[in-house]
Amino acid sequence: MQEIVDRRANDPMLLLGRLDGRLHHSTSADIFLARSRLHGAAALAGLAGVPIAVGDLQDWIAGRSAPPRASEGLNDPISVASIFHLALSRDEDVRDPVGRASLNALRTILDDRAEAERYGGDDLAHFGPLWRQVKSAADAPFPVADLRSIAERVFALAEMTERLPVGASEVVAIDGRSLELPPRCRDRNWLVATALPRMLYRAGFTSRIIPSLVPLPKFMPPSPAALTGFLAKEIGQISAAGLRELSAIEHDVAKLTNLGATQRSRLPLLGRLLIAYPGLQASSVSKLLSVTPQGARKLLAALPTEPPHVCRRLFGLS
Repeated sequence: MQEIVDRRANDPMLLLGRLDGRLHHSTSADIFLARSRLHGAAALAGLAGVPIAVGDLQDWIAGRSAPPRASEGLNDPISVASIFHLALSRDEDVRDPVGRASLNALRTILDDRAEAERYGGDDLAHFGPLWRQVKSAADAPFPVADLRSIAERVFALAEMTERLPVGASEVVAIDGRSLELPPRCRDRNWLVATALPRMLYRAGFTSRIIPSLVPLPKFMPPSPAALTGFLAKEIGQISAAGLRELSAIEHDVAKLTNLGATQRSRLPLLGRLLIAYPGLQASSVSKLLSVTPQGARKLLAALPTEPPHVCRRLFGLS
């Protein structure tokens, strides 16, 4: 009997259902979704052959550095700024108000479109049209709402990206000039992985898009059946990690009630923002809270200097 209970507790789909349900009742869902976007983007970058850490994205968002790897002189197949922009564009049309609010807050801090054009304009020319095709195909109804159907859709999308020519791409500039861009590698599985959270949502596995659900391997398994087993295992691991993350975030948010602030104070809201995006500069805080830069600096100075343990874990401080 205990073995059955343990098996059910570790069932990947039940873990995903628990995470999805808890997010609907958690007052920290916006913080979780903000951090989930960063975890998902870091995983996508790894699939694209540009390995980064979540902390690298946090530094970029907080204004402490350029996009990860942008200034390292590396011959990357694609810029992190472009990957991040395409990942965010997946959620632009979602109707989930909490997801929309957290996305709007992020874009108040960081203009991902401008950053992508600055650090990877040719990436957008290469991958932007293909991403729109992948996104459209991923949104098609599923005949059966199960993981096997998602695995089969993944194979179809991967085949669609492979059919594109690998030679140089020709694009037309705004001024009418025809430009030929150098060829890119055929490995585009990261684009398909970008759409996986959307597919899980469309198939009814989740009631909102959870951006960290990008459990695609760098190299595809031999069949949809093999991929189904891989997806189940990875979804279980990501969901279990998400449940732990949500509990940690809720624990840190609970500490914000001890700040001794008045009801009109913006300290608790600032504390929530810093849990999502540690190290925010006064300029970003000023935009997010609609206060003067001087007021933002005063708010930052009024917060405890010891970061919550979620932020400490992020930067490897504990």
